[in-house]
Amino acid sequence: MATTVEVGSEEFPIEMEENEEEPMEDEIIEEDTRTPEEKANDKKTEGNTFYVQKDYKKAIELYTEAINLCPKCASYYGNRAACSIMLDKFKDGLEDARTAVLLDPTFVKGHLREAKCHLALGEIDGAIRSLEEVTKLDPNNKQAKNDLVTARACFKFISEGQKAYDSGDFRKVLFCMERAIALAPACSRFKVQRAESLVLLKRYSEAQTSLNDLLQREGMNADAIYVRGLCFYYEDMIEKAIQHFQQTLRLAPDHTKSRLAFKKCKSLKIKKEEGNTAFKTGKNQLAYDLYTEALQIDPLNVFTNAKLYFNRAIVGTRLGKTDEAIEDCTKAIELDPKYTKAFLKRAKCYMETELYEEAVRDYEKVLDMQPSKEHRHLLQDAKLELKKSKRKDYYKILGLSKNASDDEIKKAYRKHALLHHPDRHASKSPEERKEEEIKFKEVGEAYNILSDPKKKYRYDSGQDLDDMCNGFADFDANNIFQAFFSNGQGFSGGHGFSGGHGFSGGHGGYHSYPGSGYSFQFG
Repeated sequence: MATTVEVGSEEFPIEMEENEEEPMEDEIIEEDTRTPEEKANDKKTEGNTFYVQKDYKKAIELYTEAINLCPKCASYYGNRAACSIMLDKFKDGLEDARTAVLLDPTFVKGHLREAKCHLALGEIDGAIRSLEEVTKLDPNNKQAKNDLVTARACFKFISEGQKAYDSGDFRKVLFCMERAIALAPACSRFKVQRAESLVLLKRYSEAQTSLNDLLQREGMNADAIYVRGLCFYYEDMIEKAIQHFQQTLRLAPDHTKSRLAFKKCKSLKIKKEEGNTAFKTGKNQLAYDLYTEALQIDPLNVFTNAKLYFNRAIVGTRLGKTDEAIEDCTKAIELDPKYTKAFLKRAKCYMETELYEEAVRDYEKVLDMQPSKEHRHLLQDAKLELKKSKRKDYYKILGLSKNASDDEIKKAYRKHALLHHPDRHASKSPEERKEEEIKFKEVGEAYNILSDPKKKYRYDSGQDLDDMCNGFADFDANNIFQAFFSNGQGFSGGHGFSGGHGFSGGHGGYHSYPGSGYSFQFG
């Protein structure tokens, strides 16, 4: 079959299939005569099917359509509340449950779902009220009885946690809040209090993790932002802490805790910076006083206070307060057991005060925490000084410093040899004479070592002296004394036995001290 179309003065044929039919009229759709209530009921039935299949989002869509068709039916709100509960959307569920019981005060399931949402959100009083209403409507309702036990247990944990918080028992607070959260998993307040307890227990990493999870869901939660700021504050991240406290106060201007923390944070920052400035400009006493004032601001701020103690220790050594510096380093280490700088500073102070065993322990700890060539050398030096300290200190016997010159060594020997010579103490008791004899011998030992360059080098370097001089079995202090004074080093100018020491003038000639082995001939 063909037809033609006229274009201008010409006609063009348009081919059509032989079996092509003419267009049909639109089909007539039968009108839906169901009532809104019937349509809503069908939507509810379809929603129930998806609920059983655990497709709660699709079920919510269908229950919402049912509510739009029939907004006065309590069961539709109750069903949608049940879906929200399964999706942990307890605030949405609570709103629907409340609407359901307002529409039908005898709707037991509505009251139960309202209680469940109250409990999950940590609204324990509301949960108990709803459950008590159920027991009035249905005294034998087992679910209501069980949920009442749960709600009252949660209330007990909250009460005990608050008492523990007020008394500063943060371990118990943590215990109570973890159990309360298990019963009320959607309660932000319990999670914030748990995080704050972790901060106050110095478990900062755990606190940060829990707060990050909470703030991802509730980015404008002022309490959570405050606790996160507290975490930064106690980790000595002062600038970040200040930013968080400021944000908290913008969200909640009456947030008392944040205002107090912000004030402490600012005071601590200012006082510490003033101390640092005083130290850098050489005003050591002022810096010491400012660090002391800063330490009084917040005893709970562990890491900041550890640094303040360390800073004060440094200033203390400049002021000659070595013992106080050791104490400050010890306090810094107590606050921060991994504070390497404090260990190093304390070890150096121990070395200066000749507490070598303590210095060795500190350097061993440092080397364990931070192995390095420098720290190994420091430990070796401390061990050497410890070894040397266990021998007789010949410098101390002669009253000398360890860098004494040869002339100073001779003068010191002359002085102490005459001071402790047995003949000078002949009139004393045997015990006193024996004590002076021992001192006289030690003076001789000291001079024997320190006056010999080779022996002195070995002694100063910490080498064993026994092998070098075959011990002191054949040592004779009298020989040293005689050799020293026979060279004209001790019998003139009032240094020897003539001129004020009482060993000549009336004694004359040869004098000996019975039993001592020491005998001298005087002119």
